[in-house]
Amino acid sequence: MSLIHPTALVDPLAELDSSVAVGPYTVIGPDVRIGAGTTVGAHCVIEGRTTIGRDNRIFQFNSLGAIPQDKKYAGEPCELVIGDRNTVREFCTFNIGSPGDQGVTRVGDDNWIMAYVHLAHDCQVGNHTIFANNSQLAGHVHVGDWVILGGFTVVHQFVRLGAHSMTAMCALLFADLPPFVMCQGQPAAARSMNYEGLRRRGFSAERVAAVKAMHKALYRDDLTLDQSRERIASLVENTPDSAPDVAMMLDFLASVSPQRGIVR
Repeated sequence: MSLIHPTALVDPLAELDSSVAVGPYTVIGPDVRIGAGTTVGAHCVIEGRTTIGRDNRIFQFNSLGAIPQDKKYAGEPCELVIGDRNTVREFCTFNIGSPGDQGVTRVGDDNWIMAYVHLAHDCQVGNHTIFANNSQLAGHVHVGDWVILGGFTVVHQFVRLGAHSMTAMCALLFADLPPFVMCQGQPAAARSMNYEGLRRRGFSAERVAAVKAMHKALYRDDLTLDQSRERIASLVENTPDSAPDVAMMLDFLASVSPQRGIVR
């Protein structure tokens, strides 16, 4: 039995695994590739150079792979790449990349993306993230692993969100959000660290204590960013288990744009 509904329009040049299910009235273009076990709901449009991995669940009314909302785009061969085991709920729009960046919009694995989420061109989304309803990402935004975006979060172009960070509902980000930080407001301000999330992910008490110390250096002790980095680097001496977390924070802070800064 075919898993493609008879009303779906799948271009003969599209490459779909035989186990892919496609719902009624969905349109799939010639440059689309979809891996085993993925299901696509009704009334979706998947177009452009779009590659979708295994075991994704794409609900109805999604638009994936359309050209970027960038007036400079002139038909260049850019892409959308989606990994494995992602859930994409209704009315999401993911655009392909643009020639002004790597030319690829990328979504990793095991992400939970709720309704009405927009990923603009050249966004890079990691693994195990949760995007609540109406999260809106402008172009070139980078989102680390395990990030949680509250509903109606809006992120300015080129902003980066570090791993394990979290935004409250209706947060508006104009600056980079460091790893582990929870923020709220318009514009967003740092409120705390994501301690409960870290515990649920198996962080030891020592690692959580190191994250608390990083928060103190960044937000409580009235230090400059360079002074905060020095303080954070010294944490490894007393808490060796925190070395990967410290290295991740230092790597993130080293790439902060002076014009954009971090959420304060």
